[in-house]
Amino acid sequence: QVQLVESGGGLVQPGGSLTLSCAASGSIFSRSVLGWYRQAPGKQRELVAEINTGGSTRVVDSVKDRFTISRDNAKNTVYLQMNSLKPEDTAVYYCRLQLDFRAYWGQGTQVTVSS
Repeated sequence: QVQLVESGGGLVQPGGSLTLSCAASGSIFSRSVLGWYRQAPGKQRELVAEINTGGSTRVVDSVKDRFTISRDNAKNTVYLQMNSLKPEDTAVYYCRLQLDFRAYWGQGTQVTVSS
């Protein structure tokens, strides 16, 4: 069974930065596609960024040039570097691990962007 634990969320002022981390248990991390999603109050959960096993990444347009996803297979950890944060980035952020037809989610970490 895979467990994912996010950390790094918090309160930050507009224009600030945060780095989220997601540590995974188990032995399938390096073979998995990893993603960060977010869910704002009253909205559906949406993809923010994704990284495949080869290190190729994609980010959604709303965070392009501000957010960067990366992975460290030796540490079984995926990161989301968030810069130039805006109030509309406020949400609970979740990491997701997928291998074949199996998908696992973390419990989420709150990010609040407010002055």
